[in-house]
Amino acid sequence: MSEELTGGCLCGAVRYSVKPTIRFEAYACHCTDCQTRSGSAFGIQQSVLANDLSLEGELVKGEHVQPSGALAGIYACAKCLTRIYTDNNTRPGIVNLRAGTLDNSRDLVPASHLWTVSKLPWVVIPDDAINLEGQPADQAGWLDILKPTPVPSNG
Repeated sequence: MSEELTGGCLCGAVRYSVKPTIRFEAYACHCTDCQTRSGSAFGIQQSVLANDLSLEGELVKGEHVQPSGALAGIYACAKCLTRIYTDNNTRPGIVNLRAGTLDNSRDLVPASHLWTVSKLPWVVIPDDAINLEGQPADQAGWLDILKPTPVPSNG
């Protein structure tokens, strides 16, 4: 995937784009926090470099201490409250887009599944996906599952 990523909120008041410099693998998080915040079985994240993300529209910010102890910032559209992305103090320079807000979300397949110890029993993890009962313990572990890949330039 070398093209620019684009997306936005439900009401259209927030739009964003992500420059194609580095691409990370998408992942699904099955922790109970993601289940509660999404109102679903899991959350799907697409990590991107914070400096590559351009936003238009007003966001509101909430904060939450994650089960790992990390302090997460949660950024949502000020009008419809669609969650756009999160960041946290343990992964500086990386933000996690809520993958459902991407214009091409149907093309994403999570390469890894985290916190599967709390996944709902009817969710089936594909055999070829990374399956972790928790999450990586450090930045190196995150980079190992996110597999950052430079995007070739067209010039």
